[in-house]
Amino acid sequence: MKRVFLIVLDSFGIGQMPDAESFGDVGVNTLRACATSSKLDIPNMTAAGLGDIDGVTCLPKTDAPTGAFARMKESSMGKDTTIGHWEIAGVISP
Repeated sequence: MKRVFLIVLDSFGIGQMPDAESFGDVGVNTLRACATSSKLDIPNMTAAGLGDIDGVTCLPKTDAPTGAFARMKESSMGKDTTIGHWEIAGVISP
C-alpha cells in the first residue's frame, strides 16, 4: 500500500455504542438523521462503501466499493475528540 487517506468525521456516528447509556447517547445515529434530509449528497462516500458498513440501512450498498470501510468500537473510556484521535494513533486511554 503506497498511501492511505484517513477521513475522520468527528461526531458522525452510525449507531449507539454498548456504553451509550453512560453518556446519554441511547438511540443515537447521526448518519440515519442526516439521511432523512433531502440535502444529503455524498456520492463519493457512498461509492467508497459507507452504505456497506454493517448496520447501515439508510444508504444504498455498492457492488464494487472504491474504498475500504469498517464499523469500529472505541477501546478507550470516554468519547471526546482528543481521546479518539490518540486511539487512532495507537494510544488506548484507561
